[in-house]
Amino acid sequence: MVTDVIDVTAEFTIARQALWDVLLDPESYPRMFTGIGSCTRVEGTDGTVMWQVRAGSPATGVRDIELTLSVGRWYESFELRCSELGSYVAVRLRGDQDRTRLDITLFGVARIHPALDGRPDATATDWVKAGLRRTADVLSGTRSSVVVNAERSPLRRNAAVARSIAATGLVRADPFAMMRQVRTLQKWGFNLAGGYAASAVLTPDAPAVIDLGGGVRTFAEIDTRSSALAAAMHASGLRAGDAIGLLARNHVGMVETMVAAGKLGVDVALLNAGLSGRRIEEIVQRHRLAAVYVDGELEVLIRYLHASIPRVNTDGRPPVPERPTINDCIAAAPAEFPIATHPGRLIVLTSGTSGSPKGARRPHARGFATIAALLSRIPLRVEEIALIPAPLFHTWGLAALQLCTALRATVVLGDGFDAVACLGRIAEHRITTLFVVPTMVERLLDVPDEVRAQYDLSSLRFVISCGAPLSGATVLRFLEVFGDTLYNVYGSTEVSWASVATPDELRVAPTTAGRPPLGTRVAVLGPDLRPVPVGTVGHIFVANHMLFDGYVNSAPPEEADGMLDTGDLGYLDAGGQLFVEGRDDEMIISGGENVFPRPVEEALAHLPQVSEVAVVGVPDREFGQRLAAFVVRRDDAGLDSDMVRTYIRHRLSRFSVPRDVTFLPSLPRGETGKILKRVLVRPDATI
Repeated sequence: MVTDVIDVTAEFTIARQALWDVLLDPESYPRMFTGIGSCTRVEGTDGTVMWQVRAGSPATGVRDIELTLSVGRWYESFELRCSELGSYVAVRLRGDQDRTRLDITLFGVARIHPALDGRPDATATDWVKAGLRRTADVLSGTRSSVVVNAERSPLRRNAAVARSIAATGLVRADPFAMMRQVRTLQKWGFNLAGGYAASAVLTPDAPAVIDLGGGVRTFAEIDTRSSALAAAMHASGLRAGDAIGLLARNHVGMVETMVAAGKLGVDVALLNAGLSGRRIEEIVQRHRLAAVYVDGELEVLIRYLHASIPRVNTDGRPPVPERPTINDCIAAAPAEFPIATHPGRLIVLTSGTSGSPKGARRPHARGFATIAALLSRIPLRVEEIALIPAPLFHTWGLAALQLCTALRATVVLGDGFDAVACLGRIAEHRITTLFVVPTMVERLLDVPDEVRAQYDLSSLRFVISCGAPLSGATVLRFLEVFGDTLYNVYGSTEVSWASVATPDELRVAPTTAGRPPLGTRVAVLGPDLRPVPVGTVGHIFVANHMLFDGYVNSAPPEEADGMLDTGDLGYLDAGGQLFVEGRDDEMIISGGENVFPRPVEEALAHLPQVSEVAVVGVPDREFGQRLAAFVVRRDDAGLDSDMVRTYIRHRLSRFSVPRDVTFLPSLPRGETGKILKRVLVRPDATI
């Protein structure tokens, strides 16, 4: 048992002043001491500074407390006290420029940190010393910011893949069924085509896609129709190695087109329905697309394309009678087509939030290891019922479809997203898994409690979000309202996945991006492309077997030791969890200080008057750069610019206070839900 008073002594070959400067900043504690999820500075109107700390573990529970910090003698002693619990930590430093001795007294520490409650004194002592060692490592420059999940251990990785796949129920005990499944995958590849074909062998009559606007398709029907469509594509002159454009919303025709092209060996460029016609024309020319398969309502976006580029309608609603549809093609298809040596690839456009979208070639899955990676962090099972409102032309929507296909899941697809309608679909179809982008998470929370209570949501076990950061306030509220269903995936078009945060991890640290899945390595590197100390901000690099195959007509991101630069800045904490600070091109230097927009966005998201917020850097004549905040107020909210600035001044540094505060009815977003910050800075920017 932990006693009320514990004394800890430690010595380091670190200058006393340097150690003092770090320890006197409690905001650094979550990075160095395990089990501390967050520590936020709050300044009262009377100037009193409080530190709001979130600590605990999934097993012991999480506790929110407030601490005050008082300095005894500068560079010699300070104290952290929790008046509510009657606990304190007293720290005394002795030493010089070469060596420092710390004498620390803990009183009632188990009341502050639930994970230490009921544990021996030695556990608390070891916990303190481990945190102090990490603090010393930061000051000495120890290069430790690398975390690996069996990425370089084939034996461990293969064993973990086997366990993960077995847990899903994917592999049947029937050896003949397994042989048919393997032969089918060998024929078509471990992709969408192979997934639907294999499922057609095992569960031919099971519903594969429920198209809310076009009926139900079984696995056998999608396999048969996609083969016929592939034959029709071949008859039209398409050959393996060619590329087509696919401009469509979420529906079964879009799925069948991707599967058919994959069977023929034709690449598919997934065109973003939120882009302008001019952007799409540039992409069609840059990728030399041989044809465009397009929804009827979206043909307006390609009206200026050269007339020689064939158009094929995908949704059965052609804008002109002479436009062929995929149903017409399937009905008139020849009996056979040549099976490609290499399946066609999918080309996904980057989001273009900071510039023009680039086409990224997605690699083919590497067997069961690909799905086992995400399943190692998200325990999905075979034959889930999944709703995918996230756009299929986006990396996350496509990844969701690929994962569901491999698991023989029934996928429910519909056009657009409405939060109340989404709740109705969950109840009607007994949805178990919901794939969303963060703006959808926020919209679900905006539904009034009395409306949400009308729907039976008991089937929902997984709400998996990806595509942009979730604010800590949104995470905690979602867990409170929907229970422990939320999983936060961090990744990109270029690196696929990097990390996954589980509900347990999010309860302790709501802003965490989680830990790397199986077969993934994450490192935080400095300018010299070497790891930085744990807790230190640097560039996030990722390695896994699903790194993209390169951009089309663009230089790839920077590479180091087999890892790709995500373009984000962040850090690894003491427990190996990743935290993302923001895009490297979003950080500004104001008055010589590095300032990130995301902490300001996080702070403002906690205000009940704020519905949405985005913070960007703008030029400043005096300080070089400054922050500007764009805020969407909730209905009837009393909030003005001075209140926003005062609130941030009491929580963050003075350089984080946005000099400009603009209130908008809504923030500009792309089709995937990402806020287009470049449009906020330049309203005339082309999407």
